[in-house]
Amino acid sequence: MAEAQVPVLFCFSTFSRASTGSGHEILIQKFLALYGGLIGVHRKFLIQLHSAEWGEYVDLPKGFVVHERCKLRLVSLQVPMTSLGNLVASSTVFFCCDMQERFRPAIKYFGDIISVGQRMLQGAHILGIPVIVTEQYPKGLGSTVAEIDVTAAKMVVPKTKFSMVVPEVEDALNEMPGVQSVVLFGVETHVCIQQTALDLIGRGLEVHIIADATSSRSMMDRMFALERLARTGIIITTSEAVLLQLVSDKDHPHFKEVQNLIKASAPESGLLSKV
Repeated sequence: MAEAQVPVLFCFSTFSRASTGSGHEILIQKFLALYGGLIGVHRKFLIQLHSAEWGEYVDLPKGFVVHERCKLRLVSLQVPMTSLGNLVASSTVFFCCDMQERFRPAIKYFGDIISVGQRMLQGAHILGIPVIVTEQYPKGLGSTVAEIDVTAAKMVVPKTKFSMVVPEVEDALNEMPGVQSVVLFGVETHVCIQQTALDLIGRGLEVHIIADATSSRSMMDRMFALERLARTGIIITTSEAVLLQLVSDKDHPHFKEVQNLIKASAPESGLLSKV
């Protein structure tokens, strides 16, 4: 005998759609088909039923069957986890965000940021790490500054969206299924860097922001953005820490080349100054 199909109403955020089905897995798959793109990353879910008697949602056991019209919602189960931040070259990609000519006079410590950004791209080239570069409205804001060599980048993508996670970049990430970590740097910390970082962790990626290679027009915006992002679970670190973590061993075949990059300490770019 065929299983009866019972109409239910799914709810997610402010959205709701009619659906059919009975049982945990059927409803989970239907929900993800409808709303998966809005969630950002698929997690485990708990199904809840709206109880007229209690006037609120109550949990349902995993093996339940729907026998009548009802209103259901799925609640994402998120377990807080501390990221170890253990970078490995084979599962890492570098994101260089909007280091463009027109920003030169406006961004605090931009000369220092350029210097450290180029150091990061050289390190990526030595270690065989792919680099994705974006340029914010290059028609009006110019190309990436000449001091930063992007000729070896996997792609240079023009954009108008503040986040670097535009369709071309999403496609590139989908072509690199082994990527687990993104090393992110550029400008501005409180706008494009912040929005990119939040989009990336929404995709389930670990994000490392190079504090000495990112800045804003205002030191206040820069420092508060870094503080906010750190509270979100994003790793705020430095160029030297990342490069040495990626080689991890004095006997690494590229250690000497990386060591030459960091022989001179990176400029502190105002990070030790008061806001």
